[in-house]
Amino acid sequence: MLGSLEHPHFYKVGDILIGGAFSLHSQISRTTTTFTSVPEALRCTRIKTRELRFAYTMIFAIEEINKSGVLLPNISIGYKVLDGCGSAQQAVMALLNGQERDTGQTCSGQNKVQAIIGASESSSTIVISQTAGIFNIPVISHFATCACLSNRKEYPTFFRTIPSDYYQSRALAKLVKHFGWTWVGAVRSNNDYGNNGMATFISAAAQEGVCIEYSEAICRTDPVEKVASVVKIIQQGTAKVLVAFLAQVEMNLLLEEALKQNMTRVQWVGSESWITDHYLATSRYAAILTGSLGFSLPRARIPGLREFLLQVNPMKDPQNSLLREFWEETFGCNFQASMYNQTQCTGREQLNDIESPFTDVSELRISHNVYKAVYAVAHAFHSIFNCTDQECSSNNTTETNQVVEQLQQVHFTLKSGDMVHFDENGDPSATYELVNWQKSDKGGISFIAVGSYDALPPDGRLFKMNGKKITWGAHFKERPQSVCSQSCPPGFRQAQIKGKPLCCFSCIRCAAGEISRQNNTDCMLCPLEYWSNRNHSQCVPKVTEFLSYEETMGALLAALSLFGASLTIMVMCVFFWFRHTPLVKASNSELSFLLLVSLTLCFLCSLTFIGRPSEWSCMLRHTAFGITFALCMSCILAKTIAVVVAFKMRKPANTVPQCSIPIQRTSVFVFTFIQVVACVLWLSIAPPLPHKNIVYAKDKIILECHLGSVVGFWAVLSYIGVLALMCFILAFLARKLPDNFNEAKFITFSMLIFCAVWITFIPAYVSTPGKLTVAVEIFAILASSVGLLFCIFFPKCYVLILKPEKNTKKHMMGRINY
Repeated sequence: MLGSLEHPHFYKVGDILIGGAFSLHSQISRTTTTFTSVPEALRCTRIKTRELRFAYTMIFAIEEINKSGVLLPNISIGYKVLDGCGSAQQAVMALLNGQERDTGQTCSGQNKVQAIIGASESSSTIVISQTAGIFNIPVISHFATCACLSNRKEYPTFFRTIPSDYYQSRALAKLVKHFGWTWVGAVRSNNDYGNNGMATFISAAAQEGVCIEYSEAICRTDPVEKVASVVKIIQQGTAKVLVAFLAQVEMNLLLEEALKQNMTRVQWVGSESWITDHYLATSRYAAILTGSLGFSLPRARIPGLREFLLQVNPMKDPQNSLLREFWEETFGCNFQASMYNQTQCTGREQLNDIESPFTDVSELRISHNVYKAVYAVAHAFHSIFNCTDQECSSNNTTETNQVVEQLQQVHFTLKSGDMVHFDENGDPSATYELVNWQKSDKGGISFIAVGSYDALPPDGRLFKMNGKKITWGAHFKERPQSVCSQSCPPGFRQAQIKGKPLCCFSCIRCAAGEISRQNNTDCMLCPLEYWSNRNHSQCVPKVTEFLSYEETMGALLAALSLFGASLTIMVMCVFFWFRHTPLVKASNSELSFLLLVSLTLCFLCSLTFIGRPSEWSCMLRHTAFGITFALCMSCILAKTIAVVVAFKMRKPANTVPQCSIPIQRTSVFVFTFIQVVACVLWLSIAPPLPHKNIVYAKDKIILECHLGSVVGFWAVLSYIGVLALMCFILAFLARKLPDNFNEAKFITFSMLIFCAVWITFIPAYVSTPGKLTVAVEIFAILASSVGLLFCIFFPKCYVLILKPEKNTKKHMMGRINY
């Protein structure tokens, strides 16, 4: 069983008694338990000057309040400060009951404190809060950051003036993400502080896309071998950034072993517990910790504190062994005679003559929290006693639950301008400075604020950098890169490696139509009218495709169209030149000229299919095609009917020209007019319009004419087909007529070619993509037009030009082939 604690190190009576629990020593000397006598008190060694300053800051704040007369004007505040290094449980019991060993006096309550300031560690604070909470005594911690203490159900009387680790852990996660460190190592204290803080950090880091290579824990009681194995794991890891969520004692153990193993190439990211600890900022650890980054509380000033600390002297309290121990360590002397020729302490040494962390008030952060905690308690009692500027109602009885209630409601501003208040969980507002360890001009270490973090920022920005230059870890000339896998270059995406964390990945090129930029984790699909460039790094407008005059295919088809039209005009000129000859007259010159005109238009209408589709060109190309071919088929049908009628007449030579011409004109007009009406209806209901086809080809935009009404298109095409079929049937039936009417044979061949071309066109038109669809349609127009021109007119031109002896009435009346 642990021995009892010694008497309080600092004690003063008062109307109100405030307790203080600080870890004034860092080591405990073990004693032998005999079970036959009362165990000896635990001996604590190796004094912690920073903790001693915390204790004196508490005393200073109490003395300042007692002297000011503003708070609790006629009420005095006393204090009772204990060292909690041996046992937090015994420390809190000593604060509640006193140190008397007589069991008959331990529960008298005469020395009972009404509020407790402390402790400096989360685990100790948890023990103190659980015990003090039974008696409704509030505990106000200046340094316990475990997020678990915000649980009001378990710790209903706990308050603190330092933010919860919940905010610090999230801030550290944002910090490593800000510098692009996605692959980090982690080490923590194996206690409530380290385990809870690291758990929150790992959770927040996962949300930020940061992976943890390893997470190790050490305890102050671990053997050296355990700490050495942790350092070895850090050395062997590939992460160049180490997040250390360690209390000061565990940090000392880790650093000592790091020195033995020469661990240098690590960028330290520290928690608030050690990142501004001057005890660590020595030349011994400078090679390891220079460049460290971490969040700390904002710096503050406490006027008069340094002067108060300089007055500390063991001669003023000769019975205080703690002060004698502090004096001996600070000045390297000894109050007792020594056989090792040590300098004997006189008590006349001056703290002002040396540089000591005890008197260094340039970096007051945690000390300011102690100062605020004392003032919070004073303000709570000020409200309980209904104090005015002159006096307090000291007749009021004080219940412990009143103190807790009033602490929950305190809201005041210190002379420094800092506001003090607690939320519903007893926590203050969370604001931090980002501290960087940099070498000072004197060769020491300075804590330089290079940024800030506010958990509830008014402008919505959590993390800010102030533009100051940052010093990086030892042996790093510039910001280290700590990633498991290098970020993928533009045009690649990340592919997770099986069995590895998310931060470990391979790079795979983006698919066609997808891009990625630097540091992108995945590929993005380009918008519909854009396509990925060659490197898949950006979206560029898709290539627009249509049959143009500039390309070879368009120019060739345009040339063929013009050639066909020119050839038709030449035939027309030949027929016009020989218009009075029997052959031209027998061929029904009026219909022949009308047919040649329609064929010319058929050749020329194919030009409307070439070039960028526009609203007018889309409407013109299909209607011109439909009407000109309907006119052409109407002329051929009229000629075929004329042949059949002429064969059935008794006197074809005298009767046909006179009686058939009006019928032929009427039939041509009627058959063509029907197509005109169909085209007008088509254009009125759903006309063809330009359309960007982005479905068929993914890497390009096909500019085409959308048919509008599919029914209209196929109705126009079908009508031409019906006329062609009628021509073919009639011409086929009349193919064996007398030779002077053998034009039916040529019409039969022309219709056979025409039908073959357009029957082949339909499946080719449906299945051909892009601009080839237009090319197929033009080819069908040109091929069918050429077929009609050659089959019907070239035999006649052959006779007219090369066989003029056959172009006589005698030959026309006989059975002569031409």
